[in-house]
Amino acid sequence: MNILAAFLLLHLAQTILGQGADQRPNYVIFMADDLGIGDLGCYGNTTIRTPHIDSLAHDGVLLTQHIAAASLCTPSRAAFLTGRYAVRSGMASVNRIGVFLFAAASGGLPTNETTFAKLLKEQGYSTGLIGKWHLGLNCEASGDHCHHPANHGFDYFYGLPLTNLRNCKPGSGNVFAAGSRKAVRTAVPLVALALFTLLLLDHLALLAVPWRALGFVFLDAALLIGAVVLFLSKFRQLNCILMQNDTIIQQPFSFDSLTQRLTNEATSFMERNVGRPFLLFTSYIHVHTALYASREFLGKSKHGLYGDSVEEMDWSVGEILASLERLNLSRRTLVYFTSDQGAHVEEISDEGEMHGGWNGIYKGGKATNWEGGIRVPGLLRWPGVLAAGKQIHGPTSNMDLFPTIAKLAEATMPNDRIIDGRDLMPLLRDEALQSEHEFLFHYCNSYLSAVRWHPRNSSAVWKVHFFTPNFYPQGSQGCYDKHICFCHGSDVHHHSPPLLYDLVGDPAETRPLTPASEPRHRLILEAISSAVGDHRRTLEPVPNQLSAGNMVWKPWLQPCCGSPWQLCHCDREGGKSTQRDRSAASEYSPTQTRA
Repeated sequence: MNILAAFLLLHLAQTILGQGADQRPNYVIFMADDLGIGDLGCYGNTTIRTPHIDSLAHDGVLLTQHIAAASLCTPSRAAFLTGRYAVRSGMASVNRIGVFLFAAASGGLPTNETTFAKLLKEQGYSTGLIGKWHLGLNCEASGDHCHHPANHGFDYFYGLPLTNLRNCKPGSGNVFAAGSRKAVRTAVPLVALALFTLLLLDHLALLAVPWRALGFVFLDAALLIGAVVLFLSKFRQLNCILMQNDTIIQQPFSFDSLTQRLTNEATSFMERNVGRPFLLFTSYIHVHTALYASREFLGKSKHGLYGDSVEEMDWSVGEILASLERLNLSRRTLVYFTSDQGAHVEEISDEGEMHGGWNGIYKGGKATNWEGGIRVPGLLRWPGVLAAGKQIHGPTSNMDLFPTIAKLAEATMPNDRIIDGRDLMPLLRDEALQSEHEFLFHYCNSYLSAVRWHPRNSSAVWKVHFFTPNFYPQGSQGCYDKHICFCHGSDVHHHSPPLLYDLVGDPAETRPLTPASEPRHRLILEAISSAVGDHRRTLEPVPNQLSAGNMVWKPWLQPCCGSPWQLCHCDREGGKSTQRDRSAASEYSPTQTRA
């Protein structure tokens, strides 16, 4: 009898201790790529079916003014993971191009930056990244992996070290096409003019032109052009890479069953870590072009391939949420869904089909700091902790996840740097009326282009634009002549005084305020100008990771899973797709709605 009682007491103690350990929450994070805030049902879309993503709003909290810290992939993701504006880590470009385009670039998220994954790993969490990285790979040699997710706190990685581009899918176009055409249109007349000038000077005996030397110059130019053309023709082979941890498993990666493979990796990661706290970051490549959808979803939506891709992503979210439920982890898991920036409105296929998303009522899109470029979905669910069906309308930032996770995990926040994010939990739990953010600074690459001000104890939200992109054609919502908007020079228009908007009364930014229409116009601009000065004094010089030297393709850094003579080709996946993938996809019913 005593033995039985001791056994029961021991079992009870183990149960209590286990319950104590269970108080450490898991984190499941979803980040879409280039998803418009207007593409989801919970944000007003009535034609694209997203019941699983919408369920997060139904069962949790919906943020209506959730702001990406940048309007391009690389700086936005750097800010998201570190809780700091990308300009602080050198992940904001001073040049025209603001993202990494080559897997063999040397720039990337510096290892002295602290990500929330690194903080959680130090707390004993298992950490996994499934999907897109786009924050660099190598520094000095192919395989040194100095910028690899493993060096930023992720125990497990299955995904793309770079990103998905049009070039990654045969027949989907060339992301360099517009730039190449412009370069040719500029270079050919210049070369012809130079040749004509040299011939004229030689004919007039004003300059002796060594014909052999001239021939070698033009031969070198032809070889250089040929090398560039050859490289671009092999872009897919060299840059569209799928890795598992530090091993390349598909080069180039195949879109066949890719969503199912990513989803299986996510659910398998949770299954392997059901007995310990974990962070799962599922970083979708949907809906960045090249768009794709597996056969179970192809042609099923009302919005062509774009809608098919969104609905397939929603299926994947549903599978991961169902796995949480099956593993009895839902009530101790904080789930968060967002997008890295707004929809890429200029994305149109070579056949004229719209391949960009919808930003709802908001102006502009990706690569701009109009609301359409930076106002993104923000959904959080934690049953039993966060109230269901709640909406928060004040400004919040994707950088806020860093301090939120750090405080929940009781991790030590870095004290040697500025953290720009603010803990969301007081706001989510109704312990605060508004976010701690009074000012949010909106960068276009490394250039401060706009500021948002939410005065303390006020419902007002003001926004100023110091410069805005030159849309083309005029009256449109994007830079269709360039495929994307840029941040300086002739590509933008500077405003003096800055444009001022009341985001509460005019969230679509259609009516700039004037001293005549807003009596506090001067005072508002002065307050924002003072905040900008204070903010700039906190910035310290750091190496620019997106400089031309760090972004250019370097042959010695090229990731290659086979020999160079095989043109770096391998397939260790074999386009695998399990029967579970097929049956799960075929059972997807996007028309189901919640009771």
